[in-house]
Formats: sequence, structure tokens, C-alpha cells
Amino acid sequence: MSQHVSSRISGFYKRCLEERLRAIQALGLLDEEALAHLASGGGLPTAVADRMCENVIATHALPLGLALNFRVNQRDVLVPMAVEEPSVIAAASNAARMVRRSGGFSGEADPPIMTAQVQLDDVPDAEAAAGRLEAARASLLAAGDAAIPRMVARGGGCRDLEVRVLSAELGVLVVHLYVEVGDAMGANLVDTVAEAVAPLVQRIAGGTLGLRILSNLTVRRLVRVTATVTDDALGGADVASGIARASRFAELDPYRATTHNKGFMNGLDAAAVALGQDFRAIEAGAHAYASIGGRYRPLSTWERIPGGLVGRAELPLAVGTVGGATEVHAGVRAALQLVGAKSARELAVVLASVGLASNLAALRALASEGIQRGHMRLHERKRALGVTSTAGGEAAGPASGEGKRFAAERAEAPRAVHQAGGGT
Repeated sequence: MSQHVSSRISGFYKRCLEERLRAIQALGLLDEEALAHLASGGGLPTAVADRMCENVIATHALPLGLALNFRVNQRDVLVPMAVEEPSVIAAASNAARMVRRSGGFSGEADPPIMTAQVQLDDVPDAEAAAGRLEAARASLLAAGDAAIPRMVARGGGCRDLEVRVLSAELGVLVVHLYVEVGDAMGANLVDTVAEAVAPLVQRIAGGTLGLRILSNLTVRRLVRVTATVTDDALGGADVASGIARASRFAELDPYRATTHNKGFMNGLDAAAVALGQDFRAIEAGAHAYASIGGRYRPLSTWERIPGGLVGRAELPLAVGTVGGATEVHAGVRAALQLVGAKSARELAVVLASVGLASNLAALRALASEGIQRGHMRLHERKRALGVTSTAGGEAAGPASGEGKRFAAERAEAPRAVHQAGGGT
């Protein structure tokens, strides 16, 4: 996104859908195809859906909204989010507004290094075999590169090798090949490397060849983000202290850490879905990383500093700006244009920032009046929609009394999102 484009769009939620689209069009971020796709309602043609997965009978839509107010590494960012939960987008936008007052989110992402695994069982003298494999590092990396010449030509390829003996007694070892995959998510590339290198691994080590596949625990593809927020922005020192205590609770208790991390992933997943990312792989990697020390811990923490809080998050995050759904799904292409990330690493920082914002919103709700009041206020909007739907699926006029309540909830949305936490 241009530095001249602001993610602060006053009163965006008050506008009708057509006015929101005109406001986005005026920013100049979308090409004509993307604008036409959104203006038509954003549906996926069934012919395209039929090529994307098996046994297609229809498409299943989610609301696509924009999280506003995000400033990430000194760049304003509009964040597309696809989610059925009313409070997720509102909560993330509100938290981003609070953080924006202190300069926004800052972050960095590691080079896009994915992990290919080759498993061997029944290896005679697994420790000695591991030594032979380490000695053959150069030839194994070269074999991996030979399987992905186009990626190597673009500057990627195999970067390192690691051998892990999982059980010397059973002769089980695994070879990790670390592959730089550029701006792709990289799953298919890494699987190709694993398959290509496996026969050579077996010849060197012996034993029975097992799995040849990527790992979604991408420990060499981490993203780290930080943010500060003032007491005043949060609503006072008592609220800030309550957030810090809630964060500490998650550090001490895995039962709380699970829900803490769910709140973090609320926003990240919704953005990942809109942007065509593999949110299942992201979830698996995030929760595995939270447990990597042998005890499940929070992905993000908030600590008191003079006059406010500092939040930090770290997690593995394999995302892509090329390949996959970006090639066939017009909505994903439009979402990528809106977010404006020029690389997979930049996109990873944006997504992690959305997670941290969602986490802050949830903790603020818990630390102030509790999660239910604001959360259920936005749920009432969805409930009212169900009440006023006709059998044909179109919204009818509200029953007596329902219209005022529905309108009031809409008018109160800015206050509600101060409490909304996306279900954590």
C-alpha cells in the first residue's frame, strides 16, 4: 500500500456496502478485475470451485470484511478478513487503533525456510549412520536442489541439513533438509525435495525408508512482532494492569494459554482465510511451537512498562504471495492487492500483527467488564438477521421492536468493540 493511503477510514462501519466499496475503490489499490469481483458479491464460480477441490456440489460463503487502523512497520495496511464471528474484525480494528497511537506494530520474519523430513527405520547403528549422513551433506543438498531447478533459479533451494536420531535402540532417525522457498508457502516444493533425496539417504544410512514429507513446525521460518499501547488508550492503568495479569496467567497455566492462543489465532486465521493461506498448517505449527519446550505456553505476552504495555509474539508462519489459491481465486487476488504485501515475509508480519491485535482486544475485554457484554452485543446483530429472514432467504422488514434494537446495536458498535474479544 502506498504511504499516502491511510488505514484509518472514519465511520466505515456506518456506511452501506456500496459506499464502502466506493471508498476502497478511491484508494486505488485494486485493479478492474478485483473491483468487479467484489462489486458482484465476491462469489466463487462453481466451475472454479470444481477445479479447486473434489466432489464439489456448491460453494460456501463467509463474510469478507476489512480490519482497519493497522500500521505495520511504518506502513498503513488494510487487512481483509473472512470470518463468520461478528466480533473478530471489530475487535482487531479497535485494538489496532489503540496501538496506532503509539506508532503501530513492528516486526520481522525469518527467511522463508521450510523443513523437509525423510524418515528411516531399522537403521543399523543409527549414530554411525547419522555421522555418514552429515558427512554427505553437500551431495544431499545438491540432490535436493536438482529436484527444484526453477526455485533454485529464482534464488531459493536447499540451505542446510540436520540429522536427528529419534531412537538408537529402534534404529529410527530422520533427516531434515531446510529449503528456502521464496514467496511461496512451499509445501509442494518441500515434498518434492524429500521424495528426491530419500533414496540417497537410504543408500547412505541403510534401514527401511519411511515418510518423505514436509513438517509444519517451521522453526526456521519464525515471525516476531511487538507493539506498545498506553494506559490512556486502553482506558486506564487498572485495565492495563489487568491485561498484564491475564497474560501472566496464560504463562503459568496451559488451560488458560489454550484460550489465550485461540484469541490470538482468531484474527490471524480470519486474515489467512481471506488471503488464501493454509490456515490449517498455520494452526498446527503455532500450537506445536507453543508446546515445543515441553509445556504449552502462550504465543504472545503483554508486560507492564511505564505508562502502558508492551506486547510480543513469536510463532512459525509459512505464508505465500504466489502459488496456491492466488492463481485461481479472484477473491484471494483482490485480498492480496488490498493488503499490499510485496513478499511472503512482509505478509507474515502483517498476519502476526493481526493476531497480536486480536489477543489485545480479548485480554482488554477480560480485564475490564468481561467478555460477554460486548461480545453478545455484536452477536445480537446476527441473531436479529436470522429472525428477520424470510423463507426465501432475503431479509424482510423487522418485526415490531426488532428494528430499533438492531439499529441500536449497529450504532453502538464502536463502544462494543472495546469489549469484543472474539470468543476468548
